[in-house]
Amino acid sequence: MPKIPVGILGATGAVGQRFLSLLAEHPWFEVTDLLASSRSAGQRYGDAVQWILDTPLPAPLADLPVKLSEPGQARARILFSALPSGEARQQEPAFAADGHYIFSNASAYRMAADVPLVITEVNTGHLDILPVQQAQRGWEGFIVCNANCTTTHLVGALHPLHLAFGLEKVFVATLQAASGAGYPGVPSLDLIDNIVPHDYGEEHKVETEPRKIMGRLQQNAFVDADFVVSAHCHRVPVIDGHFEAVSVGLRTSATTEDLIEAFRSYRQAPQIMGLPSAPDPAVVYVEGMFRPQPRLDRMAGAGMATVVGRVRPCNLLDWRFSLLGHNTIRGAAGGSILNAEWMVEGGRVGG
Repeated sequence: MPKIPVGILGATGAVGQRFLSLLAEHPWFEVTDLLASSRSAGQRYGDAVQWILDTPLPAPLADLPVKLSEPGQARARILFSALPSGEARQQEPAFAADGHYIFSNASAYRMAADVPLVITEVNTGHLDILPVQQAQRGWEGFIVCNANCTTTHLVGALHPLHLAFGLEKVFVATLQAASGAGYPGVPSLDLIDNIVPHDYGEEHKVETEPRKIMGRLQQNAFVDADFVVSAHCHRVPVIDGHFEAVSVGLRTSATTEDLIEAFRSYRQAPQIMGLPSAPDPAVVYVEGMFRPQPRLDRMAGAGMATVVGRVRPCNLLDWRFSLLGHNTIRGAAGGSILNAEWMVEGGRVGG
């Protein structure tokens, strides 16, 4: 089967580079369109980009021309958006109106009433809102968002527990990697030998996005899940890999063994279908009181899995555990790519 052409909006930035690296040898997709601002447009990609990943720039893609990020410039219908939120708010609707399928990593439309916020193992049923989105906005294309990088791995660990026992309350303290702030991100003199609390906007995302994702679509409207989340978010001097300390209150009783089994047995449709980017297992449980750790565990499942450990009773709620996940692979570009794979496999989109 011929590969499906895809493009990247914001191709020269940190998340755009991650999209490029993950798509370079993708079995279904072929990168044909690299779009960026007027600063880069018209240049060869290898000349326009300051490559920051620790893997080499894929040589065949270095010769692709960078096009101006505006409708009419991309021949691919599927576009992955690595745009900053402010630019995404302006550009993504224009591309969707022009008939493109936008799989967005940006936060601009995550909480919109007609935009699905999707983690592929959890809530692909929310994609049924897309005909409503297209009708209300007059678009031939659409926007599908993936979650905040911290939310993605939090939900990756919470969903197995929600299915097995029901969630009532969630408390989470996050230690988030520097790469989550993009490039150049947090100034080195602020972050070295330091921990920097996030602004309240990050905590708001972590408190609200899981409830939308694990909620339901009812009569063409999203209804939030009925648990509450309290979040404390911090930036730490780690390059990649968000760490989260989580306490949960459950609706039904469980043992330590029950929780560990819920994590280990969690296998959803993307794993059963064998989608190219789907980690199997989706949740990796690690033994020992000193795991997970970013250096040891962030690349589990090629960076697409959520790693959980240290399950133990909680003095405040019922249970507590630690989790870790790669923030720019599954937490950003990889999540969007997996959403696109799901829709391609289901016949909802094509080239």
